[in-house]
Amino acid sequence: MIFWDYFNIMTSKQRNKWLESLKNTTVKHPQRKSDFKTESGLPIEPLYEPDPAFDYDEKLGYPGSYPFTRGIHPNMYRGRLWTMRQYAGFGDAYESNIRYKYLMQKGQTGLSVAFDLPTQMGYDSDHPLSEGEVGKVGVAIDSLLDMETLFNEIPLEKVSVSMTINATAPIILAMYIAAAKKQGADINKLNGTVQNDILKEYIARGTYIFPPRPSMKLITDLFAYCHENLPLWNTISISGYHIREAGATAVQEIAFTLANAVEYVKAALEAGLEVDEFAPRLAFFFNAHNNLLEEVAKFRAARRIWARIMKERFNAENPRSMMLRFHTQTAGSTLTAQQPLNNAIRVAVQALAAVLGGTQSLHTNSFDEAISLPTEDAVTLALRTQQVIAYESGAADVVDPLAGSYYVENLTDRMEAEVMSLMSEIDEMGGALSAVENGYFAGQIAKSAYNYQKMIESDEKIVVGLNKFAETDSIKPKRLHIDKTIEEKQTAKLKRLRSERNDDEVRRILNDISDAAQNHQPLMPLFIEGAECMATLGEMSDALRNVFGEYDRMYI
Repeated sequence: MIFWDYFNIMTSKQRNKWLESLKNTTVKHPQRKSDFKTESGLPIEPLYEPDPAFDYDEKLGYPGSYPFTRGIHPNMYRGRLWTMRQYAGFGDAYESNIRYKYLMQKGQTGLSVAFDLPTQMGYDSDHPLSEGEVGKVGVAIDSLLDMETLFNEIPLEKVSVSMTINATAPIILAMYIAAAKKQGADINKLNGTVQNDILKEYIARGTYIFPPRPSMKLITDLFAYCHENLPLWNTISISGYHIREAGATAVQEIAFTLANAVEYVKAALEAGLEVDEFAPRLAFFFNAHNNLLEEVAKFRAARRIWARIMKERFNAENPRSMMLRFHTQTAGSTLTAQQPLNNAIRVAVQALAAVLGGTQSLHTNSFDEAISLPTEDAVTLALRTQQVIAYESGAADVVDPLAGSYYVENLTDRMEAEVMSLMSEIDEMGGALSAVENGYFAGQIAKSAYNYQKMIESDEKIVVGLNKFAETDSIKPKRLHIDKTIEEKQTAKLKRLRSERNDDEVRRILNDISDAAQNHQPLMPLFIEGAECMATLGEMSDALRNVFGEYDRMYI
C-alpha cells in the first residue's frame, strides 16, 4: 500500500470523526458569520488538509530559484533585512531635508520622497493652479536648487532613494541626477527607484498630464537612458498600492498591476529594447492590508505569476528578469480618525504580512495619518514597528516561514487562478492600455469600493472603533501643521531664479525638448541639460504639453 492510500484511509476516518464533532459543537456555539470569505471574496473553509496532488517543485521550488514563490533570495532576511524606507516629504525642500535626517538618525535605511501635487502635475509653485497646494501633501520641487536643498548633506552615491513621481518622473529624475553630479557622485553608482508608473494614474490616482500613449514613450525613454547610464537604478515601480487604496480587492490589485507591467514590457520591446536589458530593473509596489494570511498568499502568488509570464510569454533568460522585487506600504485606507491609536495595531499586522510575504522594502504608516501628515513621534513609532518585527519577532529568521501551511498554499493557488482569469480578460480587450482607455479598470475598482463600503455600513465588515466598540471620547493626537508661508517662499525663490539665470539658454533647451518630443528623440539628456541651466519643472512640462497636449478624460 502506497503512502497516500494509507494516509487517505486514516484521514477519512479522522475527518468523519471531526465533522461529527464540528456539527455538535456548531449546535452549541453557532458560527459568527453565515459564511467566511477573504477580503477578495474567496470562500474560507473551516479547516485545510494536505493536497496529495501538490507538486512542490512546480508550485514552490526553493528561495532564489524559479518560480520564486518562496522569495527572490536564497537566504532572504538572514543575510540582509528589508530596506526600511519611510515615505516622507512636506513643505519646502529645507523642511523635508530635516525630516530625512531625523529618520536616518532613528535608523531608517532608505529614503522615500513624497512630492506635492503641483510637482506631480508639472506646475511650478507660482502657477495659478498651484495656489493652496504648495508643500501640502509632499515637498515642492521647482528647480535644481530645490533638489540640491532636499538632499543637502545626504550622500546620494551611498543612500538608496525612492521617489513617488509619475507624470513628471523623467524631469524629476533628471534634476536628481544633476544634483548628484554637483555633489561629485558617480551616477553609475546611484541606487534607488523612480515610480514612473503612469497607467495606474489613469486607473486610480489621477496625477497624469499627457495622454496615455505619449506617456508610455516617456517611460520607455527613461528605461533606455537608465540602461545605459544608471545600471543600479530601478526604472519603474509598477504600483498596485494606489489601485488597492482606490478600493480594489487583493486579487484585483495583483491582476491589474501585473497587466500594467505586461504593457510596459511590450512597450519597451516595441521601442527596440531587449527584454533582459530592462526587465532586471523593473520593480513593484504593493499594499498590505489587514487580512494577514490573504496578504501573504497574495505576495507569494504574485511572484510565481510574474516569473512564469516573463519566462513563458516574453522568453526572458536572465533569472533576474523573472524576479518580482517589490516595496510594500501599509494601507492608508484602513486607518481611522476614530480611536487613532488602533491604527498602530493595524500597521503592525500589515507590516508583518509584508515581511512574511517576502518584501524587499517597507514603509509603515503612522497612526495619525487619518488626521494629518505624521508628526515626529508618530513616524518614529511607525519605524520602530519595523525594527521590532526585524529584531524581536523572529519572523526574519527563517525563509518563507508560512510555506507548507495547508491554508496558505491553498489560498496562494486560488489567488493565482483568480488573477490569471482577470489578466486573460484584460488581454482579450487588447491589454492594459486599451483597458485604461475604455474605463474597464476604473469601473471594476468602483464596484469593489462600493461593495466594501456597503459591508461596513451593514456591519458585515467590522472596523474596530468605527462600527463596533466605538467610543464618544477618543485620544486626539497633536497635528503637524504646514507653514502657510511656504508658497510665498517658493514663489520668491522662483522669481529670483528667473532673474539670475541665462534666459536665452533656457529658451533654447525648452525648444530642443519640444522638438525632441515631436520627433520621437531621446529626452532624458535634454531634461538633465535643462535642469543644469535652471529651467524649471513647470517650464519643461509645458514644453511637452505643447507637443502632447493634456489628457482630460477620467472615468468614474
